[in-house]
Amino acid sequence: MNWALPEWTVLALLREQPRHGFAIAASTAVDGPVGRVWQIARPVIYRALDRLEAAQLIRPLTVESGPGPQRTIYELTPAGADAVDEWLTEPVRHVRDMRSHLLVKLALLDLRGIDPTPLLRRQQDVLEPIVAALAKERQEGFDGVLAAWRYTNASAALGFVTDLLPGPGA
Repeated sequence: MNWALPEWTVLALLREQPRHGFAIAASTAVDGPVGRVWQIARPVIYRALDRLEAAQLIRPLTVESGPGPQRTIYELTPAGADAVDEWLTEPVRHVRDMRSHLLVKLALLDLRGIDPTPLLRRQQDVLEPIVAALAKERQEGFDGVLAAWRYTNASAALGFVTDLLPGPGA
């Protein structure tokens, strides 16, 4: 499935437990467990909920009433659970997406108490050939500057992932 990061984040938070949009928005606010890495505005959360419900990846579970507006609590469908579980194991394909996508995945795995090592090993496997290819690029002028930028960023991403992996015998 080709969803954007807000939809995947909403699915993953619902995978942790059923909740309403306001609670999801709180998790993705600046001081929330995911929001420390990447924030999602409340209107984007509600649009994601609508799209995911239309795709039958989530469904309303109940409506919570009390002071203020009623809040619909959503839960994942089996298809939604399968989709997000698969997404959480997929490495990020582009170095430019590491800051958002990989860190969000790592935060979401941590929330569920899931060992990130398999994802990190897959991420390492994706990054190693990218770094090796970029190391061979030698260009002049601004093309050389851009190649150096890409190599430095890819190398840093690989170093970050490698540093997070448990050492030998761990």
